[in-house]
Parts: sequence; C-alpha cells; structure tokens
Amino acid sequence: MSVRGADTLGGRAAVVGIGATEFSKDSGRSELKLAVEAVQTALDDAGLTPADVDGLVTFTMDTSPEITVAQACGIGELSFFSRVHYGGGAACATVQQAALAVATGVADVVVCYRAFNERSGRRFGSGVQHREPSAEGTALGWALPFGLLTPASWVAMAAQRYLHSYGLVPDVFGHVAVMDRCHAATNPAAYFYGKPITLADHAASRWIVEPLRLLDCCQETDGGQALVVTSVERARDLPRPPAVITAAAQGAGRGQEQMTSFYRDDLTGLPEMGVVARQLWRSSGLTPDDIDVGILYDHFTPFVLMQLEEFGFCGRGEGPGFVADGALPLNTHGGQLGEAYLHGMNGIAEAVRQIRGTSVNQVPHAARVLVTAGTGVPTSGLLIGADG
Repeated sequence: MSVRGADTLGGRAAVVGIGATEFSKDSGRSELKLAVEAVQTALDDAGLTPADVDGLVTFTMDTSPEITVAQACGIGELSFFSRVHYGGGAACATVQQAALAVATGVADVVVCYRAFNERSGRRFGSGVQHREPSAEGTALGWALPFGLLTPASWVAMAAQRYLHSYGLVPDVFGHVAVMDRCHAATNPAAYFYGKPITLADHAASRWIVEPLRLLDCCQETDGGQALVVTSVERARDLPRPPAVITAAAQGAGRGQEQMTSFYRDDLTGLPEMGVVARQLWRSSGLTPDDIDVGILYDHFTPFVLMQLEEFGFCGRGEGPGFVADGALPLNTHGGQLGEAYLHGMNGIAEAVRQIRGTSVNQVPHAARVLVTAGTGVPTSGLLIGADG
C-alpha cells in the first residue's frame, strides 16, 4: 500500500461477526480457551460455522497460534494465516490483512482474534524483565538503564513534553479518563460498569510516572475478542448488517521505535498515526467532518489527544479542549480505560455495533466510524461504514 496515493481496498470487505468473552481480572481458563470462545461467539454472531472459515489473523505476542485455534475450533483447511507485529498497533491491521485476503480471493472468510490473560498471567505493565538480544531491543537499551522500564514511563516522556510545549498541566488528561469511564458506567460488559469518575477523582489519583496518574493508565485484562471478515457481497446474505471496511492503513514514521522514539525532532505528536491518517483520508475521500464516532486507542490518555490532532479534528495542543467540549462522540464502549484492555480489538467491535445501531451508548444515525490501534508504536487504523 503506497503512502503516496489512494488504494482500492475500501468497500470490498466487511466485518460480519463480533464475539468476546467476559472481561475480567482472573478468567480461570487458558488463553487458548479464551480464543476459542471468542471465535465461536463471533461465528455464531455472523451466522457462519467453523467450516466456512479459511483464514485466521492474530498478533505477535499471542500464545494461541492460528493452526492451534483452527484445530480447537473445528476449522478445517486454511488458505491464509498471518500475524501482525508491534503489540496493540496490530489491532486494525489484522482487519486490514483479512480484507486484503478476501478482496484478492486468497480467502473467503477470515477471523481476526486476540486472547490473553494479561491480568492473571503475564502483565505488560510490569515492564521489561527479560529480553533476548535483538536489533529492535537495541533502542530499548538506551532507555532501560535510566529507569524507563514500563510503557507508562515511555509515554510519560512524550506526555511531559506535550504539556510543556503547549503550556498545559496534567489535569487536562482527565477529560479523556472521565469521558471513557462515563461510557463504561453504562456498558454492562465493561469492567468499570456503574463506576463513573470525575475530574476531581482523576486529579486525586496517585502518580504512576509523572505526569501520568493512575487514572491515565489503562487497566490490564483477561479476555478474548474475535471479528469475522468476508466480502461485502457475501455479507449481504448474512443475518447482521455489514460493517463495511471503507479504508484501512498501517503506519510507521521516520525514526520509529517501539514506544521510545525519543530522538525525533518533536515529541508532541504521533507521526506513525499521521501516516495512517493521511492514508485513510486519501483512500476514503472523507474528512474529519464526516466522522460520526471515534474509537481511539487509549492505553494512556495523552495519546488520545495527540491522535485527535494528527487526524486533524483540532489543532496542535487543542486536544484537551476538543474532548472537554464533547465535539465528537469518542470511545462509546468505555475504551481500554473503562471497558477492557484487549489491545484495541474490543474497540473495533464497538465500531461494528455503532454501525449496526446496537451500542449501549448508540450515536444516532452513526454511519462512519474511525478506529485506531496502538500508539507510540508502528500502528494501524480503520474507517468502518454502513453498507450503501
């Protein structure tokens, strides 16, 4: 996919099924079991069976390989299987790869999935404890000796610069946290269902790594989420309204590293998401004014503000005011701060619900939804729309 011109993927594939396990802090079962439950639920939602599936896509750092999930689900032969790198940055790219496979005839029905016990098992937030030597690990080697051991510490560097550059204070991040928790409070599937917070709660929460407080950091979750992708033509014969993939893109910026791109000229933005934004707008012909709902990756609140600015919803440094004004419905499921941290896959499911008209926080007449994947790493994004 060229970063210099529009592509022709849009409108050729759709998400037709979504399925998830419960979101918890202790699932009590294996990650493979979670994956199988999510895949089976998504297929049921799509009105399809394991026999219909010929493709699977997941992330790296996933302990349930495609062939193992296929075997456990009763899926037969696979003509397409793939993994996308860079943690949460892979979420929307799994759907992009599925759409590419469907559009080119490599596969007919592709399931994207993510499942892990990130709370009761390995916790990403516990930081780097052991790492095999690798080329990409070299970049981390410049940060780890100085105590930058966790994702929160890596993001805090950029967040501090953002505040300094625009003359802001850490309290501005609270607008994102309050918004997410407000939506989670009305979502029965959310871990923080019935538990909204206020700006005062945010300001009173303890420091994790300044300028990030506890309520600026997403939770860690056990659970699984799956999505079923097929052609738009086939989707029209299935039970659910198709959520059409209007555009899809991946992006890595100049001087890109995994969460530690501190040697760029400017730390106040997310250049990798800028690459995604330009490609989504270019390929779809849409603009920020056309978007009805935004589902923005929110592992840490500051990066939600920077994403809004990269996509052109507001000017540089204006993200806090944009969120505070409620100018665009955002993270209507509660986000990863409020619903669950499934590396962004639950956000894609929420976009599908908005298109179907079945979200618990439904935006009236929602027809175009922007979804983004993990930030601070090579990333991806989607525009999802109603059929026709």
